[in-house]
Amino acid sequence: MRAYPHGGGTYIVTKDNLGIAPGSLAAGALLSDYVLTVAVSISAGVAAMTSAFPSLYPYRVELAVAAIVLLTVANLRGVRESATIFMLPTYAFIVSIGALILLGLASLAGLGPQPHPIHTEVSPPSSPLTLFLILRAFASGSTALTGVEAIADGVPAFKEPQADNARTTLLAMGLILAFLFSGITFLSDHFRLVPNERETIVSQLARTLVDGSPFYYVVQAVTASILFLAANTAFADFPRLGYFLARDRFLPRQFRFQGDRLAFSTGILTLGALTILLVIARHASVAALIPLYAVGVFTAFTLSQTSMVVHWWRSAQGELRRVPWHSLVINAIGAVVTGIVTVVVIVTKFTHGTCIVILLIPALIGMMLTIHRHYVSVAEQLRISSEEARHRLRLLPRRSVAIVPIASLNRASLTALAYARVIADDVTAVHVATEPETGQTLQQRWREAGLTIPLVIVDSPYRELLGPLVAVIEKLHREKGGPLITVVIPEFVPVHWWERLLHTQTAWRLRRALAQIPDLAITMVPYHLRD
Repeated sequence: MRAYPHGGGTYIVTKDNLGIAPGSLAAGALLSDYVLTVAVSISAGVAAMTSAFPSLYPYRVELAVAAIVLLTVANLRGVRESATIFMLPTYAFIVSIGALILLGLASLAGLGPQPHPIHTEVSPPSSPLTLFLILRAFASGSTALTGVEAIADGVPAFKEPQADNARTTLLAMGLILAFLFSGITFLSDHFRLVPNERETIVSQLARTLVDGSPFYYVVQAVTASILFLAANTAFADFPRLGYFLARDRFLPRQFRFQGDRLAFSTGILTLGALTILLVIARHASVAALIPLYAVGVFTAFTLSQTSMVVHWWRSAQGELRRVPWHSLVINAIGAVVTGIVTVVVIVTKFTHGTCIVILLIPALIGMMLTIHRHYVSVAEQLRISSEEARHRLRLLPRRSVAIVPIASLNRASLTALAYARVIADDVTAVHVATEPETGQTLQQRWREAGLTIPLVIVDSPYRELLGPLVAVIEKLHREKGGPLITVVIPEFVPVHWWERLLHTQTAWRLRRALAQIPDLAITMVPYHLRD
């Protein structure tokens, strides 16, 4: 936050300090992280709902998909994140869970209401307590840290002094997190609460302490609401990251497009679609999604912390006395710890689905690098110097040539011929006769109409249309000798969209075929039909 007061973000920090390839890795990890943020948050929010109302459990996937669709539509319409929308559920959640923990601690001291222990069958341990098991628990518990990077990304949103206020907020967030997480863990262990798919630990703890009271439903409601809000933050961050990647030419340029409501529509739709597929594939199970979530999150954490170590060293320009050692050491420890978590999660959860993310992130990197190479190649091929521009302008032809492919003599083809006469000095009409009589009929009508434009008839005994037409256009191109020839394609436009399905769309198919031929300009001349 001190080094990037304008909002660094893992992608920008990594790209600036480690280079394009590590930056692409950070971007791939972040993209998967945001998708999984929505999937995990929505699934956890639905779990809070189904814990309070068990009859909804069979419909958890449908509820999750409906929530994602609702968030997608709301963000497409340009929902603005106001402080009030986030403030009320956040404070309500902190106060409610804090009160629940205090009630639990009071019950241990013999004060307040008597707890209602929940009897859950616990299977005996299948393996002894080993270092491997401790590391696995450590890595799983570390997923509670996900989301803390949001403050570093949003430093510009704070009041002045922005960096100091952001750091104070992060400290407060860490203290709140430590109190809530430790309190829930301690009480859950004391009351022997066991996680299961049908009821969350928070719900079990609330039922143990305040079963049957309205406060139980308050706890579940604020838990679900803050989880849905957590999912909505990804709808703001994923499209923004997509914009930065598209700006740097690592994603298609459509990700830079902002709709009428100034929302990055492509990024929002992509996030919504990918999350829906993931939720359906993993049956909206938080336990199944968390391992996938942790890989992307801690890969990004490791890269950002390593990047900051490099940043502090470079900022001192190699002079040891100028190195901010306290910052460098903190970031180095962070890089080591988050790196250990990443490795442990990958190893311990490999058979639980992390292999999907391990394969997905390199695929994303490969895709982004391929897109980047394409855009760089296009830019190099289109770039032109002032001298070359003046030289090319001097070589522009003084005589223009146009070719008009026609199926018959009708209003659409005559409109195209008239337009070709306006833009070109040399106009040739071309007809492919898939039946012998069609060419003869067209020639007769051509003479009767008194048309002076040359007409070329090409016989196609096998009734092929596009192949012979493209061949004769290429032949005329060579014969005319001009550097650029315009192909004017007549097209009639039906009134209703469904009427297009009744026609062969020859004009569209011809345009696709001719687009592969160099030095051809293609012009579509539409003739609009009446209802």
